Amino acid sequence: MRRGNHNRPAPNNQNKGSPCPLSAPKPQARRDLGCKLVSRPCAEQQGVRPALIIQNDRGNASLSYPLTIVASMSRTERELPLHVRIAPSEENGLTDFTDVKCEQIMTIEKSRLVRRRGNINPEELGRVDIALKLSLSLP
Repeated sequence: MRRGNHNRPAPNNQNKGSPCPLSAPKPQARRDLGCKLVSRPCAEQQGVRPALIIQNDRGNASLSYPLTIVASMSRTERELPLHVRIAPSEENGLTDFTDVKCEQIMTIEKSRLVRRRGNINPEELGRVDIALKLSLSLP
């Protein structure tokens, strides 16, 4: 079996995220943010989508580290073991029931965070923590 990216098209550098605007939100752990996902040669979806910051605040505060870790979020009708359903509320800024997809964890540039929506509540945060531990096989 051959390995490598022999049949993949070359990445299009025009699709890279734009520089961080002056008003970009500072990422904080366990905050629900809008995230700009752009075309990549992998299976990542495109557009502005909600994402949950799962990296700790210390890592997010580092000016010398331009990345943060997020879990993808989307609206879906399917209930899966690693999805955590979040109900819309004023606190989280969501307008529809949305699932945190704990099997879809990504490292992204902080410049791709476009706006802060809000916070998830402690009960939802506990369910996300459990699903993340299951996804990553952590004790």
